[in-house]
Amino acid sequence: MQRHIFNCSKGCPVESTLQIISGKWKSVILYHLIKDEVCRFSELQKKMPHCSRRMLSLQLNELETDKIIEKKIYPVIPPKTEYRLTSFGKTLIPVILEMEKWGQMYNSINS
Repeated sequence: MQRHIFNCSKGCPVESTLQIISGKWKSVILYHLIKDEVCRFSELQKKMPHCSRRMLSLQLNELETDKIIEKKIYPVIPPKTEYRLTSFGKTLIPVILEMEKWGQMYNSINS
């Protein structure tokens, strides 16, 4: 997915942020990596049973391309792959945790 850099009104940085973290599963992936620090592909799959393997792989690849997460592949059989936030990705922690708080508040009001 091609990213755009905006040089316009004050809302554009928000749009840039949303381009990076939007996607049906990206914020959920980030949330799990914040809570668990390191996750294997299979662990993420178990935590997100409604996300297909293909979609999970696509979302992880996009986050890796954007340098939000890093993938470490261990040379063992069977293959072992781990994902974690990069130092740049860790700058999203307060954003995702505030989204969690807002979601909890919204759910409590609307339940």
